[in-house]
Amino acid sequence: MKALRIIPDAFRKVPVTRHARCPAIIGALAAGAVLVASSGALLAQTAPVWTVPEIGALPRDAHGRQVREGRDLITATYAHIGPNVPRRSQRYAGNNLACTNCHLQAGTKKYGLPLFGLYGDFPQYSSRSGNEISIEDRINSCMTRSMNGRPLPRKAPAMRAIVAYIKFLSTGVPAGKRMPGLGAGKMPELDRAADPQRGHPIYVRVCAPCHNTNGSGIRNSIPSSDLGYEMPPLWGRDTFNDGAGLARLINFANFIHFNMPHGVDYFDPRLTVENAWDLAAYVLSQPRPHKAGLEHDFPDLLQKPVDAPYGPYAGHFSEAQHKYGPFAPIRAEIAKLKREQAKPAR
Repeated sequence: MKALRIIPDAFRKVPVTRHARCPAIIGALAAGAVLVASSGALLAQTAPVWTVPEIGALPRDAHGRQVREGRDLITATYAHIGPNVPRRSQRYAGNNLACTNCHLQAGTKKYGLPLFGLYGDFPQYSSRSGNEISIEDRINSCMTRSMNGRPLPRKAPAMRAIVAYIKFLSTGVPAGKRMPGLGAGKMPELDRAADPQRGHPIYVRVCAPCHNTNGSGIRNSIPSSDLGYEMPPLWGRDTFNDGAGLARLINFANFIHFNMPHGVDYFDPRLTVENAWDLAAYVLSQPRPHKAGLEHDFPDLLQKPVDAPYGPYAGHFSEAQHKYGPFAPIRAEIAKLKREQAKPAR
């Protein structure tokens, strides 16, 4: 599959202010165009630029239909395996979210928890389970945590379609290649605890117009339907549970910093770093479904993420500090415990 060459990020990432945004962007693009045009011969000799493959270019054969079905399951999960679908046997998701609520733009947005470039990483070791896991296991981790539901059978058509779509998104990615833009990004941490009280007025100002004052989101406007959201709920019974990856402050704060409010990307975040941490703390301080058995996660407690909001823990820091930070003292203690564990016995 041949991808179109795009202007590299280095030509696009320039300091932008509110008053100079358009001139700065136009200037950057013009400079990039000149560089590409003037050094076309040089660029033609370099490695090809990888881009997300275009699903619309797939043929209408069995494979193409399966990949498209997988994308549909990502973008409208609630309509196919949600809690209100007509066939009870197909009700695998426990809430009315869609996978794309977390994996933005159907898993194709940089630093929006993308799905591209991941297929070749499996099987891989999971510190959460303490075992090697397959890509199907990883999908089911989302099903039981972010979707607050039950596992999909490995051979179920829905599972096979989701795997086919994720594999398709990795088309052309070399084995072992770590693609830029994976995860939720990384911003500086605070040297204090993130503060839900400081985050509340930020939520009211920035988030409530889309996610509602009570965090309940905005439903799709399908007549006589109870399927899906135009804007997803951030807390309450119909959202991700407390065992999900976004229930961890570091993940969630970075996610909203580089992606929210809608229209923002990692080139031009609107929230300050401090506001993003406090806003994330406010949202995660609200009630959400509880996943049973979280005490069994991370059997090696020294591998447990410092922001896991539930115990047990290897060190002496409180659950509140693990949930809201600051995290540097926890990391220092974990590093010390690892050094002590590595010492040979006398």
